[in-house]
Amino acid sequence: MPQQRKRKRKKSFGSRMKALREENDLSLETLANDTGCSLERLKEIEEDRAIPTVSEVIRISKALAVDPGSFLSAEEEEARQRKVEAYQKRTEAYAYTPLTPGAKTKHMKAFRVCIDPHSDHRMVEYQHEGEEFIYVLKGTLEIYVGDHRQVLEEGQSVHFNSGIRHRLRNISEVPMELIVVVYTP
Repeated sequence: MPQQRKRKRKKSFGSRMKALREENDLSLETLANDTGCSLERLKEIEEDRAIPTVSEVIRISKALAVDPGSFLSAEEEEARQRKVEAYQKRTEAYAYTPLTPGAKTKHMKAFRVCIDPHSDHRMVEYQHEGEEFIYVLKGTLEIYVGDHRQVLEEGQSVHFNSGIRHRLRNISEVPMELIVVVYTP
């Protein structure tokens, strides 16, 4: 019976990331250099002590030469959502759902991003090659692109060069929901 349960259990993002990294014969240090993530952050992700941000998923996927959506298949969505909700209760939340799974050959990816009230994610600032478009579905977004601060309400959007350091924060009393579209060349 325990073996049947193990067979049914889906691999976590961290375990898939580690397996791909090892298949590609990459050290954590090499992956850190290729992604800009710290060694400690990559260890946390591989050990399932942290859920990666959208930016980290994109950078890790690019470094491992896989589609970001392949980490989050439809079959795993329910289990991932439960894990995300549990993680959100313990830490500052930055949950995402891919809206363009299977877009392996595409340069553009869309995500639904949720951020808890008065919070941002652990990686205070991030950047990645390309462009980004954010549309606020619910809540109030404070975004910094470089030193430029902007506040967006429900129904407003921003489009910017994602190669410039940027950070997002929910400054409202309600969980914030965003549509984030990322273009990477």
